[in-house]
Amino acid sequence: MDKKTVVVAMSGGVDSTVTAALLKERGHRVIGLTMRIWDRGDPVFDEARDARQMAEFLKIPHHLIDLRQEFRSEVVEPFRKEYFSGRTPNPCVLCNKVFKFRRLLEIASGLGGELLATGHYVRVMEKEGRPALVKGTNRHKDQSYFLFTLTPDQLRRVCFPVGDRSKEEVRAYAARLGLQVADKGDSQDICFIPHGDYIRFLEEEGGAPGPGPIIHVSGKVLGEHAGTHRFTIGQRRGLGLAWTEPLYVVSIDASCGQVVVGEKPHLDVTEMIVADTNWIAPPPQEAFRARCRIRYRHKEAPATIEPLHEGRWRVIFDQAQHGVTPGQAGVFYDGDEVLGGGWIE
Repeated sequence: MDKKTVVVAMSGGVDSTVTAALLKERGHRVIGLTMRIWDRGDPVFDEARDARQMAEFLKIPHHLIDLRQEFRSEVVEPFRKEYFSGRTPNPCVLCNKVFKFRRLLEIASGLGGELLATGHYVRVMEKEGRPALVKGTNRHKDQSYFLFTLTPDQLRRVCFPVGDRSKEEVRAYAARLGLQVADKGDSQDICFIPHGDYIRFLEEEGGAPGPGPIIHVSGKVLGEHAGTHRFTIGQRRGLGLAWTEPLYVVSIDASCGQVVVGEKPHLDVTEMIVADTNWIAPPPQEAFRARCRIRYRHKEAPATIEPLHEGRWRVIFDQAQHGVTPGQAGVFYDGDEVLGGGWIE
């Protein structure tokens, strides 16, 4: 692309740092931008510090934007409410939608940025005169599932320089430049939950539901739980139940305080409803065929997607899927292209 002013969302990790380095190497005017959205209280993982140091190393300007209050109200609070209502939310998708590709685009424009770049492992391609969101070439690291909320207009204003590289190539490039973050580990947990202990986090936030019955699909009461927020669909461990076969969480009814369990076949789901859909490709007007991914590490399954009303679609799988979970995203693919997606009701 022509030489542009590109604002890079820098997290202090190797992917976003290499993104900035690649763009500078190609002759663009690069500006680093970091969101302070949460204080982890861990000096080893000070994203703002690491991002600033990497920007200084690359000799590019760097800006730190304090969005902690907005992040709590627009990501953390919905996360808490969803769990307490018996759903299993995906805060990373919401953060991408509200902050990385809405709020940061606004801030980037104010800094004179013509494009916003991130270190996501995805690609943008031209297809029939429109931008298309496509999986990263590194299938293990592909992050297209988290970006289904992007709009065509946003896609025209973003770029993903590491989307056609493997993680090993990114680290090797960082090592050649002498970047301190070359061997920095990937972030595995939700950024605002210490050590991945979401149950402790939710209970410390307050408002957690109380105990209730654990019920077998047959209607038999098998025990009592300490709160519906402690369970997710498909969960097997930690149930503490004696039964002739392994039991799994089949459904959660927070309004009644019930957790329903059953044998593995009861996890089979042939249909689901997806709501609040967003289309990156031209919105379909009738039923169509696609492959649908129901969670990040799920292999897309072939399905027929039928329109209902008010942004809701029925997904009918060719073969039953395990662990369809309300609150997660259902994302539609045509080969490597993300068509769109929505939230599983």
